[in-house]
Amino acid sequence: MAEDATAPDPTEALEAAVDEAIATCDGDPRAAVRALLVTLDVTEREVASLKAEVARIEAAVSDGYVRGKLRRPG
Repeated sequence: MAEDATAPDPTEALEAAVDEAIATCDGDPRAAVRALLVTLDVTEREVASLKAEVARIEAAVSDGYVRGKLRRPG
C-alpha cells in the first residue's frame, strides 16, 4: 500500500515541538530542558498517584461484584 503523501512527518512534528518549547523559554534551550524535566516529574508523580488510587479502588471492589473481570495481581 502506498504511503499517504499528506500524512504528517513525525520528525517535522517533533522538530516543531522542540522549536516551540525553546521559543516559549525565550530562546534558552537550557531553560526549555529544565521546564520539560519539571513537567515530566510532575506528570510521573500524577501517574503514580493515579495508579495508587486505582489500586485502592480495585482492592475495595469485591471479586463477586466484578465476577473476575478485574485482573488481580499475584
